[in-house]
Amino acid sequence: MNNRVKYLRKEKLHLSQEEFGNKISVSDTTISKVEKGVSVLTERNIKSICREFNVSPLWLKTGEGDIFLKFHDTLLDELANEYNLTEIEKKLVSSFLKLNQNNRKIITDYLKSAFLDD
Repeated sequence: MNNRVKYLRKEKLHLSQEEFGNKISVSDTTISKVEKGVSVLTERNIKSICREFNVSPLWLKTGEGDIFLKFHDTLLDELANEYNLTEIEKKLVSSFLKLNQNNRKIITDYLKSAFLDD
């Protein structure tokens, strides 16, 4: 799995260890140790990588199948068509879905206070 993490980070996402680690809330040292095979990914880290980068858990764990999940894009395209979303609206929805739960709550609370009557 260590080689797949490094491949994903460098070749597919073009992120530094620090940038990659920040996205999944771990240090660059942790990513370095995982990539070198000194440490193993926790189940939480595996889930974070898959959620944050739309990565297939099967690929990350075994190397089988496609790296990225197609379902997210397909579902988002269906929503965009159904609701006639512009490209910027589609990107906003996609970006929102990639946020961690805490950041989603912050944005949701703000939008609720700005647009909904209590």
